[in-house]
Amino acid sequence: MFTGIVEELGEVTGVEQLPNAARMTVRGPRVTEDAAHGDSIAVNGVCLTVVDVAGGEFGVDVVDETLQRSGMAKVQVGDRVNLERATAVGERLGGHIMQGHVDGTGVFLTRDPQGLATFAMPPALSRYLVQKGSIAVDGVSLTVAATSAEEFQVALIPTTLELTTLGRREPGDLVNLEVDVLAKYVEKLASAHLPGQAKEHHGGTEEWS
Repeated sequence: MFTGIVEELGEVTGVEQLPNAARMTVRGPRVTEDAAHGDSIAVNGVCLTVVDVAGGEFGVDVVDETLQRSGMAKVQVGDRVNLERATAVGERLGGHIMQGHVDGTGVFLTRDPQGLATFAMPPALSRYLVQKGSIAVDGVSLTVAATSAEEFQVALIPTTLELTTLGRREPGDLVNLEVDVLAKYVEKLASAHLPGQAKEHHGGTEEWS
């Protein structure tokens, strides 16, 4: 489990294409301080399992399903990525509960001088967003300022812009989205009691193309 408080901005130092997968090496001195084989680290909001650690870098294998359902397939050597270790029991939950299971990809559209950023999202995800609710964008826990059928807005403070990839995004860039897991559970539990709704809204990940 993660909380969307990015610990450091890492850098991709290697990408090796494998059959139906990719092996990625990421530089992240802070998150590797106590990392070991089998630990979980969120890379741009995607929960990945550490397969090796050495010299402030760690390696992960990214399976084809993850490549297809997130923006990881477009990550290249030299790219900066948001990194967060799994939350330890007893720590403060500074953001919101996140699984590191990306629900789909969105597109960064604009950011005004006040830091209000607009993203396009798959329409099927919009039902999980509410004003003042939470969403994870590239693994960053953010509060929804406004939402419509195909777009949402979040306010990005200067610290977030400086210390995460969100300050480096250009219009048209893909971002990983994870909606509030509690909203998905509520929907599934409630749908059985709503006539005509039981067959709806059980889809998984959607990708913005």
